[in-house]
Amino acid sequence: MARESECRIINFHGIGEPLRELEPGEADYWLTRDRFLTILDRIASHPERKRISITFDDGNASDLLIAAPELRRRGLRAEFFVLAGRIGKTGSLSASDIRALIAMEMRIGSHGVAHRDWTRLSASELHYELAASKEQLEGICGCAVNAASIPFGWYNAAVLKQIRDTGYRAAYSSGGGTAEISEFLKPRNSMRSGIADGTLDEVLVGQIPFWRRLRNTARTKFRV
Repeated sequence: MARESECRIINFHGIGEPLRELEPGEADYWLTRDRFLTILDRIASHPERKRISITFDDGNASDLLIAAPELRRRGLRAEFFVLAGRIGKTGSLSASDIRALIAMEMRIGSHGVAHRDWTRLSASELHYELAASKEQLEGICGCAVNAASIPFGWYNAAVLKQIRDTGYRAAYSSGGGTAEISEFLKPRNSMRSGIADGTLDEVLVGQIPFWRRLRNTARTKFRV
């Protein structure tokens, strides 16, 4: 049983048939509509449902076309991390789509401007990714945007400091396992197209294999 201060964060990307050209390796993170609905049903009926949070990355059009209505049908809510540089482009959310998500009681966060590895950017480039996206999204939403999702899950101390310094209150990675609600850095569990039901069940209760914990530590926290 998870502690009161813990939650599991399930992260999705695209659903159904992509309406834009995908980046290399991105297709593995797209789920069929049926598989997505199955996962939502398992979340909605889970005995610890209140300890499971849902997020989406990239700002794909399927966020509004498929995800949000299905979330609402199950009494679920989610936070959508939008790439500001894709707003209004084919296959991605428009400004009016983002406002529609807010009207459906969803939250909006930043995924930066472009889909770039933040650990490889200069200080000025990183500041632009964080500040420009925040300003643009706040202008659309009419409210504060307080959370940032880190592209590819890559981060280091400099990235986390810049996220804080730009005024964000939370940073979301993709390290897997459980997240402490009060912590600034929150690991998530990204859903892949081939995830098995048994693995999903482990994720929903916060289990993560030892080998994966080691891999995630090496892949994120200590990267420079």
